[in-house]
Amino acid sequence: MSPFGSKKNRSLSVRVSTFDSELEFKLEPRASGQDLFDLVCRTIGLRESWYFGLQYVDTRSNVSWLKMDKRVRDQRVELHANNNVYVFSFYAKFFPENVSEELIQEITQHLFFLQVKQSILSMDIYCRPEASVLLASYAVHVQYGPYDYESYKDGMLAGGELLPKGVTDQYQMTPEMWEVRIKTWYMDHEPMTRDEVELEYLKIAQDLDMYGVNYFPITNKNKTKLWLGVTAVGLNIYDERDKLTPKTTFQWNEIRHVSFDDKKFTIRLVDAKVSNFIFYSQDLHINKMILDLCKGNHDLYMRRRKPDTMEIQQMKAQAKEEKQRRQIERKKFMREKKLREKAEHERYELEKSLEHLQNEMRIASDALRRSEETKELYFEKSRVNEEQMQLTECKANHFKTEMDRLRERQMKIEREKHDLEKKIRDADFYVHQLTVENDKREAETEKLRKELICAKMAEREATARLLNFLNSGRKSSTDSLLTASSVSHAANTASSMAAISTPSLTTSSSTNDMETAGGAELTTTHSSHYLAQGDNSSGISDDFEPKEFILTDNEMEQITNEMERNHLEYLRKSKKQVQNQLQTLRSEIAPHKIEENQSNLDILSEAQIKAGENKYSTLKKLKSGSTKARVAFFEEL
Repeated sequence: MSPFGSKKNRSLSVRVSTFDSELEFKLEPRASGQDLFDLVCRTIGLRESWYFGLQYVDTRSNVSWLKMDKRVRDQRVELHANNNVYVFSFYAKFFPENVSEELIQEITQHLFFLQVKQSILSMDIYCRPEASVLLASYAVHVQYGPYDYESYKDGMLAGGELLPKGVTDQYQMTPEMWEVRIKTWYMDHEPMTRDEVELEYLKIAQDLDMYGVNYFPITNKNKTKLWLGVTAVGLNIYDERDKLTPKTTFQWNEIRHVSFDDKKFTIRLVDAKVSNFIFYSQDLHINKMILDLCKGNHDLYMRRRKPDTMEIQQMKAQAKEEKQRRQIERKKFMREKKLREKAEHERYELEKSLEHLQNEMRIASDALRRSEETKELYFEKSRVNEEQMQLTECKANHFKTEMDRLRERQMKIEREKHDLEKKIRDADFYVHQLTVENDKREAETEKLRKELICAKMAEREATARLLNFLNSGRKSSTDSLLTASSVSHAANTASSMAAISTPSLTTSSSTNDMETAGGAELTTTHSSHYLAQGDNSSGISDDFEPKEFILTDNEMEQITNEMERNHLEYLRKSKKQVQNQLQTLRSEIAPHKIEENQSNLDILSEAQIKAGENKYSTLKKLKSGSTKARVAFFEEL
């Protein structure tokens, strides 16, 4: 009876989460962990199942791996509180030594790609900033395909989670600045399929120091706190403050047996002359996980060094055939694409030529239309010019008549001016005569005034004499009468002189009035002359589908070999170029670094770069010593 039969009242509800999907199953209560794991692998089409496992959180809140030989319900899996569902996560439990040589299926590469990318973004795997940008460009390539300048839009990458938070916090750079640098790498990638890009991503990621390492806190006999790193090639020992550079290492081919007793973990080495390698963990649960990972990694390590089984050989052959088929299809597609692009280019050139000819025809038609319009315009202008000439002749005749009239008027004005000047001269002469006469009369008046004064004095004298005479006894009456008549004669003479001076003043005023009237007449005459000239000036006018190819087996093999050679040559040349570009990017973003935001791993990584060390050179140096010396070094830490 199948363990996946359905009895609804007894079945187990199971939910399995992968990095890109969620699966739900119904299991019988007696179903084992292996039954569930096989069901998941069949569902997603995975055959390289030995790298993966089902992870869960137990009732004590510890992270554990599902045991394949036990029933699911017997492994203390914590049920979901709402609907009593067993929840598992499908993760890679073991990692290959070399992804390009060991990973066979595309689904396997894809699952590793998703898990490693998530580990880098969550900072479970430390990645340098410049390497993070490079890996982000490959992740973008996986998501959007090869770079296409027509479909790419600025800001398309700024909103996604492409870089670890520790990298973005470490530099004072905006998302747009990071996008520019990711885009630069993205544009440089050659066109590749999704599985090829994911493989390139993993080949770069496997060189990271923390890739494929499971860390566990341990102590040695001196109670020194250390980290134990379980990897695909062996066990590494790290300082408590440094997870990047191991202090010492032991490969799986040096280890014979692994066991634990409570918190004490004992590793028996192949060299019988070397004492056991002993360390202590915090609790029993950690020892169980360490033992499980050690056994699995040791088995895979030894398996890689043996001839492939029939199953793996079959998988590799199928994968190779599939890869060759895809390469041939891709080659065919590229040839068809080139032909299509050539045809599109030719069509574009023909359309461009047609458009050019149409433009020339349109220009010629416009020129002809403009010529006709110009001809009509010239005819119209000729007619207008004739009318203008006639009008001009009429105006010229009118102007001639007007000029004659103005000339006659000017002559009349000249005559009037001459007459006026004569009158002015006569008036001046008359005024002069009047002035002379006035001067004479003023002299006579002065003379009469003096005579009047003399008369008054004579009168006073006569009065005085009269008084004397009266006082003396009244002289003769005849003398007094003579005196009175002389006084009366003097008074009459003064009155007549005053009457003569007044008409002279009146005459002078009349002369001035005549001068003013003459000036007004002159002004009026000249103003009329200017107005006539203005009328003369105002009258002047002014003139204006691909073919299908069938390839033989030999051609297919040649195409495959050529593509492999080209790819290897590209990798060989691009590796050094990538290192140079990483160094350039590191120099570009260095000025934006915020030193206070650097983590301990950042500082350790910079020291590693300055020392010229990397993951492989460090392990090579550590393996150079004897096993006994490394065990002694560990015990003395």
